[in-house]
Amino acid sequence: MAAKFVIFAACVATALAQYSAPAYKPAYSAPAYSAPKAYAPEPAYAPTPYKFEYSVNDPHTYDVHSQSEYSDGNGYVKGTYSLVEADGSIRTVEYTADDHSGFNAVVKNEGGYKAPSYSAPAYKPAYSAPAYSAPAYSAPAYSAPAYSAPAYKPAYKPAY
Repeated sequence: MAAKFVIFAACVATALAQYSAPAYKPAYSAPAYSAPKAYAPEPAYAPTPYKFEYSVNDPHTYDVHSQSEYSDGNGYVKGTYSLVEADGSIRTVEYTADDHSGFNAVVKNEGGYKAPSYSAPAYKPAYSAPAYSAPAYSAPAYSAPAYSAPAYKPAYKPAY
């Protein structure tokens, strides 16, 4: 049986070898891409220190605040800002920032409205508690009922 299978497989292989697969020809040519251009390196700029400050004092809207800040151009920044809160206190924030320590701020609050001291009044009930008297009758005395213990009687007798 195996010999018949080998002969059959050889005949199929010989018949298929006569025909070659058609060559693939695309309808259009593949696009030609150029190599990507290398990006120019980022230019190295000289450190650019800066300093600025501003202030607002608007009596119509009660908007009062200011800020000042400076930088050495190498990543170190120091500044302060202040504003008047709704209660009249002045919040002042002094901050520094650099590449090593990150952002650090110190907040100070000055002045403002102080709430009056308040103590709660002592509780005084509107009326006195009612006085209850003992009931006019005495409860009857009950004694516990006496029960005799039941006697054990088996329902059947074993045969042995």
